[in-house]
Amino acid sequence: MIICNKEDVIKAIETHNVKFIRLQFTDIEGSVKDVEIPVTQIEKALGTGISFDGSSIEGFVRIDESDMVLKPDIRTFAILPWSNNHKGVVARIICDIYMPDGKQFDSDPRYVLKKVMKEAEDMGFSLNVGPELEFFLFEKVDGRATTKPHDYGRYFEFAPTDLAEDIRRDIVLTLTDLNFDIEASHHEVAFGQHEIDFKYGGALATADNVMTFKYVTRTIAKIHGLHATFMPKPISSENGSGMHVNLSLSRGNENAFYDPDSEMEISDTTRYFIAGVLKHIKAISCISNPLVNSYKRLIPGYEAPVYITWSGANRSSLIRIPSARGKSTRVELRSPDPSCNPYLTFAAILASGLDGIKNKMDPGTMMDYNVFDLTKEERKERGIETLPATIKESANYLEKDELLKSTLGEHVHDNILRLARAEWDAYRTQVHDWEIQRYLNTI
Repeated sequence: MIICNKEDVIKAIETHNVKFIRLQFTDIEGSVKDVEIPVTQIEKALGTGISFDGSSIEGFVRIDESDMVLKPDIRTFAILPWSNNHKGVVARIICDIYMPDGKQFDSDPRYVLKKVMKEAEDMGFSLNVGPELEFFLFEKVDGRATTKPHDYGRYFEFAPTDLAEDIRRDIVLTLTDLNFDIEASHHEVAFGQHEIDFKYGGALATADNVMTFKYVTRTIAKIHGLHATFMPKPISSENGSGMHVNLSLSRGNENAFYDPDSEMEISDTTRYFIAGVLKHIKAISCISNPLVNSYKRLIPGYEAPVYITWSGANRSSLIRIPSARGKSTRVELRSPDPSCNPYLTFAAILASGLDGIKNKMDPGTMMDYNVFDLTKEERKERGIETLPATIKESANYLEKDELLKSTLGEHVHDNILRLARAEWDAYRTQVHDWEIQRYLNTI
C-alpha cells in the first residue's frame, strides 16, 4: 500500500474500515508515544493537526509552554495487522511536532535528523542507513518478564533447538505487511537472542522503521506470551544486543564511498567520513549507547567493539568496511545498541561524518589484525584509544563536543546530558545484589 497524498489516506481508511488512528511520535529518550483518535478526526489531523500536552513528554517543554501540535507524515500511514477485530481496524501515522505558532519544534528528534540531512543535501550527499537490530525473547511468569531465555539455541541454530522460528516468521510477515523489505532473520549467538535484518534506506525512513520494528517485535512477542527486549545486556554471561549501523553516502545515483581506482576501492570521501566519526565517537556514545547497561555490552570477550579503530572486513574494529563493493560499498559502525533514539543517533553520526569530509580528516592507520589480541602496551604504542566505559564518561565527552551540541540544538543536548547523569546517579546510589552476595557474609 503506497500512500502519496491525503486522498490516498482517506481511501485506505474507507477500504480497510479503519476506526481508529494512532498518531505516533518519539521522545528524546527514544520511546514511542501516541495519541489515538477516532477516524472521524482524520480531516482535522491531516489539516491543522492534533494538539497535545508537550510538558508531559520527557525532555520536551515546560508546563508554562505545554501546547504542541502533532502533524501526520502521510507517507508513514499503515494498517496495524494485528488490530482487525470486533472493535475496528487501527492504523498508525508517524507525526512531526509543531508549536502552536506553526513552527516545527526544533527539539523533535525527527526534525533534528532532517536538519542534518539538509546539510548533507547541500553538500551533494544523501545518507543511506542499514541497521542490524538484535533482541532477546524471554519467558514470562504471571505476566511479568523474566530473564529466562525462550530457547537455548546458538548462532544460526534451527529447529528443534531454535524454538522461535515461527515467532520470527510472524514478526517478518507483520513487518512485510507494513511495507518492510526483509532481507534475513536468524538466531543470534546468545540463548534466546535473535536478529531480523531489513533493507537499507534513507536515514529518516530507516529511523522510522527502527521504531516500528521495535514496536512490532514487542507486540508479536506479547501475542505469543513472551517478552521481547532490546536491552543491550540482559544476561551478564552472554553476548549483548547491538544495533550495527551500515552507512553509505549517495551522490545522485552514485555511491560516494566507492572508487574502483583507489586502494581498497574506497574513495577519499569514505576515509574522511570515517575519520569524522572516529573523532566524535566518544561523544556519540552518549547518544548511541544511552543507558548504564549499554556499557556492560561494550567490554572485551563478547564480540562488541571496545577499541577506536577502523579496518576492512575485520570484525574486531569499531568501524569496518564490509567486502562488498560497487553500489554496496559501505562502512559499518558497530558500537550503537538498540536502546538508542535512532533519529538522534543517525543525526550525530551523519554530522560527524560530514565534519570529517569538510575538513578532509585523516582516519589514521587501518588495523588489519585482531585488536583484542594486543596487549595494553601494544595498544598504547599504536595510539589505540577505547570507547567510554560508563554513561557518565560519555556524557562528559558529549558536554564538550561543540559540533554535536550544535547538531542536536542546545535543548536536546542539555536534556540528553541531564538524562544520562540522572541515569548514572540512580545507578550509583543503589545497593545491588552483586554487592550483597560479595560482601554481606565476608565483611
